[in-house]
Amino acid sequence: MSPSGVQKERMVAEDMYVMAADGKVLSAPTAKPWPNKPPKCTDCAPLFMKAYLMRGAGAVIHSHGMETCIATMLNPGAKEFRMTHMEMIKGIKGHGYRDELVIPIIENTPYEYELTDSLSEAIAAYPKATAVLVRNHGIYVWGDSWINAKTQAECYHYLLDACIKLYQLGIDWTTPEHGPLNSAKRLHSILSPEIPNGCHSAEASKCVVLDIEGTTTPISFVTDAMFPYAHNNVRKHLISTFDSEETKEDFNLLRIQIEDDLRNGIAGAVPVPPDEAGKEEVINSLVANVESMIKADRKITSLKQLQGHIWRTGFENKELHGVVFEDVPVALKNWHASGIKVYIYSSGSREAQRLLFGNTMFGDLRKFLCGYFDTTTGNKRETKSYFEISQSLGVDSPSQILFITDVYQEAIAAKNAGFDVIISIRPGNAPLPENHGFRTIKSFSEI
Repeated sequence: MSPSGVQKERMVAEDMYVMAADGKVLSAPTAKPWPNKPPKCTDCAPLFMKAYLMRGAGAVIHSHGMETCIATMLNPGAKEFRMTHMEMIKGIKGHGYRDELVIPIIENTPYEYELTDSLSEAIAAYPKATAVLVRNHGIYVWGDSWINAKTQAECYHYLLDACIKLYQLGIDWTTPEHGPLNSAKRLHSILSPEIPNGCHSAEASKCVVLDIEGTTTPISFVTDAMFPYAHNNVRKHLISTFDSEETKEDFNLLRIQIEDDLRNGIAGAVPVPPDEAGKEEVINSLVANVESMIKADRKITSLKQLQGHIWRTGFENKELHGVVFEDVPVALKNWHASGIKVYIYSSGSREAQRLLFGNTMFGDLRKFLCGYFDTTTGNKRETKSYFEISQSLGVDSPSQILFITDVYQEAIAAKNAGFDVIISIRPGNAPLPENHGFRTIKSFSEI
């Protein structure tokens, strides 16, 4: 680690601190004559250690670049900074041009070591992230090596700078088409300027957030196609990708979850042997745990991330095709044309969501979607998850967000967060309680 308060561009190897994994200093630089300051290890040391220990980073870079500060000021209440469809996103590990890049934002503190807990929480909550923004302060970026960390840092600075310039030009960086910001001065009904009797108005909504299973997509597709495909191919996937960085990350998340399950006595959880036990033994235990998780339909990030990676192979090989109700593409297109931003919130991983909507029988529907939320945002039955979404979307009031779901408990949670809520009634959906008090629809054409 570097010393604090020195001219970094003039440092040599002997100026660096060498640390143990527990933070103990193994080697410190010798003092230099005036006007150099006495050596002092960076105040970022505990934060750097979190990236090393929680992400297996090979290098961490902390920057106070102006764009990293200004970007966090554009929406003072936001907990994330999102962007999509920009070429340099490809320079961020695990992302492509069409992907949405999500950078968590934590609040600044007077002393950098005080950021340790909030940084740790952000790293845990965003397993795909390779950076964390600190509001009004800067950014932490990590990578497998110093080359990878530096490359990503340069990409993040470029992208944040571009977003700031787009903001100054009144252009929206969060949507695929990058249209004008606040283009929908007056939002109309999807079907016509006048709302027929019996239809529900979306006029007051600036954003629509959609559930998938039982709302945009038949429950039977998920239970009869998606889940069985993941169940039947988990062993094949783990064997063929065992040494990849992506699967190693999946392993780490699964190990953490399984250890927690064992402590809590979750049925079906079995211990995972150490790596020294051999590839076959490790895979056998992971397969047993994953199959049990799938059978129980658990809404946990470690499972959903792995399922997304397995489903990606299925979609790439044309073994899977996304299924949506026939009224969904028309509604998405009309909402998009009306300037209403549409987002997905599903327990499936963001990658799985993009795969489903990118490979439907109606073509690629991702061009009508502005972003994706999954369990890294929070449990779908908890009110705080919807509060986080409202903060990310930047609306003046949560009531400007229309949430459509088939699950009563999710509807309650969203309503308690201030969302406008409609419950979707589709074939195969679970029955609702009597006198549930929510508006219902059987087709998006009713909105």
